Amino acid sequence: MTSVVLAGGGTAGHTSPLIATAQALRAACDDVRLTCIGTPRGMEVDILPAAGLDLRLVPAVPLPRKLTSDLVKVPFRLNGAVGEAAAILRDVGADVVVGFGGYVSLPAYLAARRLHIPVVIQEQNAMPGLANKVASRFAAATCTSFPATPLRGGVFLGLPVRSQIATLAAAGRVSERDEAARALGLDASRPTLLVSGGSQGAQSINNALLAAKNELLAAGVQILHVLGPKNFASDMSAEFSSTGGSYHPVAFVADMELAYAAADLMVARSGAGTVVETALLGLPTILVPLAIGNGEQAKNGQPLVSAGAAVMVPNEALDATRLIAEVLPLITEPDRLGAMGAAAQALMRPGAAERVAAVVLRVAGVQPPAVATSEEADELDSATARRITEQEDEQ
Repeated sequence: MTSVVLAGGGTAGHTSPLIATAQALRAACDDVRLTCIGTPRGMEVDILPAAGLDLRLVPAVPLPRKLTSDLVKVPFRLNGAVGEAAAILRDVGADVVVGFGGYVSLPAYLAARRLHIPVVIQEQNAMPGLANKVASRFAAATCTSFPATPLRGGVFLGLPVRSQIATLAAAGRVSERDEAARALGLDASRPTLLVSGGSQGAQSINNALLAAKNELLAAGVQILHVLGPKNFASDMSAEFSSTGGSYHPVAFVADMELAYAAADLMVARSGAGTVVETALLGLPTILVPLAIGNGEQAKNGQPLVSAGAAVMVPNEALDATRLIAEVLPLITEPDRLGAMGAAAQALMRPGAAERVAAVVLRVAGVQPPAVATSEEADELDSATARRITEQEDEQ
């Protein structure tokens, strides 16, 4: 039996590709044991067991952003977390460790290094995090979700996505439009704008949309507005205009693939998951990156903007006037929307979960089933072989 340990958590940005890769590993190898490592403070505590995955926990070791007494404690905390991660790797007889970022990945990477277990990195963002930067120095393979990610040894294979998104991409988003619109109470014949700031919503996007709402409705636009649970008021309800435009506020959408299928255009943050999912489905986007971390959201969206597949508006520049100016010329031009969607799909190829799973199995010493190949995948295979040989020479 091949034992694969997947480390990642904290946010959906880490757990979603982890689950997608786990699904692909199970499909590719009947004789595989999957174990996840997370921390008690991340959303993985609920999400990974619900996905049928065995989850083990180690302490979170965040790196303080300011010079405080907590910074002095980091080496001791990290050493303890590495020890606990190493115990897990020994217990499950790990053949390979796959890291997806987050607080838990660095202890898992260092534990694998200590035990001479090969590491595979899956970096979700265009700008890599600290843990993946460290591990790229000794990883057997480094897979990136965006082209030109500045990570040592990184090869662009795409971001593993949920099976529902992969299925919709294979079927074609437009083919599911009528059914998705009915499920959401929308009119499939109307130009439809999807607005969402993520699972918790985004205040700046919500405010701009609410201020622009009446003018968009006057233009006949149908709006599905996902405000986020904390921003949704109980007295909010659908509004309809004599022009045929309508406004449909919701706290959240459980099956986001339905919203994608029903929409012609989306206004959203540019987290890696949203950028890649909409690109795979050919859904044109107006991206409003949040200036957090190392600026990864703006970097995530830039390849789509450069390809003519998306428009980017800085968060501080977004207001009702700018939103109307961006939305109305696009949503009333089906040919332009079609060209943007085609450009997005040309950039983000489907099948990333299967490609990453194949790399993981090769590193673990298992011959995976054939998957769609490419020059990038062939390059990664060669790089993986070189890195494994280098590690064996070091040992």
